[in-house]
Amino acid sequence: MKFDEKTFKKLFPNLHHEMMSKKMNVPIDAVRVDRDEAEKEAMKPRTPTMPTAIDYLRRCEDDKEAMEVIDYLEKRGEISPDEAEGLRKQVTERGVRSFGKKKEWGYYSTKYLGDSTGD
Repeated sequence: MKFDEKTFKKLFPNLHHEMMSKKMNVPIDAVRVDRDEAEKEAMKPRTPTMPTAIDYLRRCEDDKEAMEVIDYLEKRGEISPDEAEGLRKQVTERGVRSFGKKKEWGYYSTKYLGDSTGD
């Protein structure tokens, strides 16, 4: 079903406002089934930014902890219910390591600051 923006705004005013304000956007690069491909993408150099849901999930020890993180991010409004459901599905079907290798303490300070004094 297609809507023009005016009709969409009239039918879904709150959703339209959320989408236009872009305050709750959380970028999700992509789901990668191939572990080597996921690791290669995860290791691409980037400038430091606010952590994404994927960054938090890569800190998790196991799938149970990942589900708790997803619940927390959804509860705080940092990810939408649809995004949370997609992340839960990926954890259930492929496991938390499908988001990339576990980020250990010191990952960011080593990567961006050149030292290993901790996170």
